[in-house]
Amino acid sequence: MLYPALFLLLALATFHVSSKGEAPPVAPSLPPAAREFLEAHNEARAEVGVEPLRWSEQVANVTSKLVRYQRDKMGCQFANLTAGKYGSNQLWAHGTAVTARMAVEEWVKQKLFYNHTDNSCVPNHKCGVYTQVVWRKSLELGCAQATCVKEDASLTICFYNPPGNYVGESPY
Repeated sequence: MLYPALFLLLALATFHVSSKGEAPPVAPSLPPAAREFLEAHNEARAEVGVEPLRWSEQVANVTSKLVRYQRDKMGCQFANLTAGKYGSNQLWAHGTAVTARMAVEEWVKQKLFYNHTDNSCVPNHKCGVYTQVVWRKSLELGCAQATCVKEDASLTICFYNPPGNYVGESPY
C-alpha cells in the first residue's frame, strides 16, 4: 500500500511545435526492464489502435547516459530536455521504488483528462505525457532509470523517436 505522504510522483513531457486490441509480444531477448517499458507502452498504444513501438538500443543508450548524469551530478532532478532531438517523458518519484511498468502507467493515467475528439485536455490538467506514449508517428523507444539513495528518489526517462507532441496535431 502506498501512503500519499511517502509517495510523490512528478511527470513531465516534452512538447514540439510543428509543422483497441492486445499489444503484440515483445522480443524475449530484451533485458527485463526494457521488455517491461515496451510492453506497458504498447498496451496503451493498442488500446487506441496505434502501432507498437520498437525498442532502440541506440535511443536507450542516450537515455541511459542522461539518467546517469542526472543521478551522479544533479541528484535525480528533472533533466532539461527542451533542446533534445527525441520526444521524452520523465517521472520523478520520492519515497518508493518505481518499476518500468509503474512509470508508464503513471503517464497513461493522464488519458482520463484527454479528449481525442477535439484533441484537448481538461482545464487545469495535463495530458502531454500520455499523448507522447500513444503518439502514432513515434516508432522507437529507449528508457532508463536511476535511483538516488541520498535523496530517496528515482528518475525515469523515456525517449521517443521520432518525437511527438506537436502542438495542434492529434496523437492518433
